[in-house]
Amino acid sequence: MNEAPIIKVHQLTKTYRAGDMVVQALRGVNLEVARGEFLAVVGASGSGKSTLFNVLGGLTVPTSGSVFIREKNLSHMTDAERTQLRKSTVGFVFQKYNLLPTLSAADNIRIVKYIAGRGTEFDPPFLDVLRLLGIEDRLHHKPRALSGGQQQRIAIARAIVNAPAILLADEPTGNLDSQNSAAVLRLLKHLNERLGQTILMITHDEEAASYAHRSVHMRDGQLT
Repeated sequence: MNEAPIIKVHQLTKTYRAGDMVVQALRGVNLEVARGEFLAVVGASGSGKSTLFNVLGGLTVPTSGSVFIREKNLSHMTDAERTQLRKSTVGFVFQKYNLLPTLSAADNIRIVKYIAGRGTEFDPPFLDVLRLLGIEDRLHHKPRALSGGQQQRIAIARAIVNAPAILLADEPTGNLDSQNSAAVLRLLKHLNERLGQTILMITHDEEAASYAHRSVHMRDGQLT
């Protein structure tokens, strides 16, 4: 028997109102993502890919359609249940890093463990991940003392510290030069292969998408 997809989206729509205007950000999106798959969603700015990212992560509620994460329908969840989903099942990597400037790199990671009720100590397997990311000697530095590539690696470490089944990455190389972009993409691919995490990466860059197992393209709120 085939294993159920870890992400399943059916006829997903999302409509925003801006004054008298109605903006259809998503128009009947259908998508399945297998467990352990590295999928790239490719599209230009305004194509709807970031809205899809926000819906899949439980950050916003769709107008219609269904989203199943591990066979659980997000539309039937309360706000508290979606919050728990984000704590336990989904990790986020953003283009702008979103690190807290007053905290050290280590504390930026620890705060996610603390919020999830998992203490603040790093276990031995996660220390191995920090070595893989090449940031074990930068943990005592605050974000302003780190390069863009190092900050993004800290952000990746923060996203996976609770071992989420799904990693959502929104333009993770958008603020990086080509060398750091390639390094971060190699790391994501390695984490996917080593930890078996499902990765869904939003990008406008076809070269970045080439690191994924599979790519789908988005245009005008639809997958094409």
